[in-house]
Amino acid sequence: MCLAIPVRVVELCADDMAIVDLSGVRKEISLAMVDDVAVGDYVILHVGFALSKLDPEEAAKTLALFSEMGAAVAAQDAVAAVGLGAVSAP
Repeated sequence: MCLAIPVRVVELCADDMAIVDLSGVRKEISLAMVDDVAVGDYVILHVGFALSKLDPEEAAKTLALFSEMGAAVAAQDAVAAVGLGAVSAP
């Protein structure tokens, strides 16, 4: 299974490269497979390459779902940690 995520372009660089941002994490990626990308655009990122441009509303929906999933996993981990703390050694 592959995972591609929406990221916002914050800087265009030479040689079809760009700096993108995802929740404060910045990374240099290749724009070689996507045309007409501007600062502020959202692109779908997979293994360092932008695959396509993405509508800002769709990017916001997708990022919100990722955030919800992260919160659910964190809550599940917290419950598991409490459960493990209650187990006493024999």
